[in-house]
Amino acid sequence: MRGTVPGLGTPYPLHTLLPAVYQEEDPFIVRFTTGLDDVLAPVIATLDNLESYVDPLLAPEDFLSWLAGWVGVTVNDNAPLPLHRATVARAAELHRLRGTVAGLRTALELLTGGDVEITDSGGVTWSDSPGTPAPGDPNPWVRVHVRVPADLGWSPDALHAAVEAAVVAAKPAHVQHAVEVTTR
Repeated sequence: MRGTVPGLGTPYPLHTLLPAVYQEEDPFIVRFTTGLDDVLAPVIATLDNLESYVDPLLAPEDFLSWLAGWVGVTVNDNAPLPLHRATVARAAELHRLRGTVAGLRTALELLTGGDVEITDSGGVTWSDSPGTPAPGDPNPWVRVHVRVPADLGWSPDALHAAVEAAVVAAKPAHVQHAVEVTTR
């Protein structure tokens, strides 16, 4: 949580911005505005460094979840901080690839930090002659196998649930899926 920061000074003390008559004759006003400086210093520091707050590689950790929501990506709270930052930084790429095998692979790699293998039943073709058989399996499916580092720090159930949720969110509703998560 953000709030007052002990010892944080402000480059713009309020009493120096007051008309000279208040600075010279009324010490109460100077003391009063000095108290406000303590409250406003974190706000001024944030505004002075705003570009760092919207850069996912530099943003404070507690600000990163808000930034993820701002760019429309979901970040798993169990994932390590570098994966959070990478997911937010690559939000535009994730949105551009959404709905593709490459998009699902990228999203799962950012979510888990593991190696992702995806196989599916699909296929795309076109033909000048009508009645050409469609490629692939008539019952669509996708299989996802994720190999994660053993020291990732997630419980196996939480990791499997996170991968399962990501696959369900990325695939069409009518496509059957299977998820396997192993350690390397």
